[in-house]
Amino acid sequence: MVPAKDFKRRMVVEIDGAPHMIEQIQVQTPSARGAATLYKIKARNLKTKNRVEKAYRGTDALNESSFERKPIQFLYRDADELHFMDSGDFSQFSFRADDLADQLPFMTENMAGVEALVVDEEIIAIDLPDTVEMAIVETAPGVRGNSATGRTKPATLATGHVVQVPEHTEPGILVRVDTRTGEYLGRV
Repeated sequence: MVPAKDFKRRMVVEIDGAPHMIEQIQVQTPSARGAATLYKIKARNLKTKNRVEKAYRGTDALNESSFERKPIQFLYRDADELHFMDSGDFSQFSFRADDLADQLPFMTENMAGVEALVVDEEIIAIDLPDTVEMAIVETAPGVRGNSATGRTKPATLATGHVVQVPEHTEPGILVRVDTRTGEYLGRV
């Protein structure tokens, strides 16, 4: 059992008997004494792909879903599907791009370190590593002498995702990006 106060993004829990992956968590702390903190979550049913919104008190708890993790590799994307390969038996499978829209900005071809979540011998979701390394393909040129300031500028990564990077960063540099928040973590 996982109490609501310990919910994390991309955690898989049982809601109404089905596995759901938590996509967003909003914490509402009341101003009145004695009132409970509310945890509003948006989760996706991993079997039907439907979204659900629920609210829980900090003392409420949900069961963690039982699933198996398998190492896989992201191969390529075509018009509306993403194709993967099981690293164990080399079988291939695909997911609709719409189902993985929040993970798509961090996926590059031949990407390793990806895991499939398997329930009852069926692959129901994809789990990316917490951080990925990506190259900056476009950003404004760095200005000499701006390395000591805390200012940032937008930079476009190889997948088209835009992150805020320090002002002195140049195109072609590899950076580390957090796949849970989409934020720049540092240079590689």
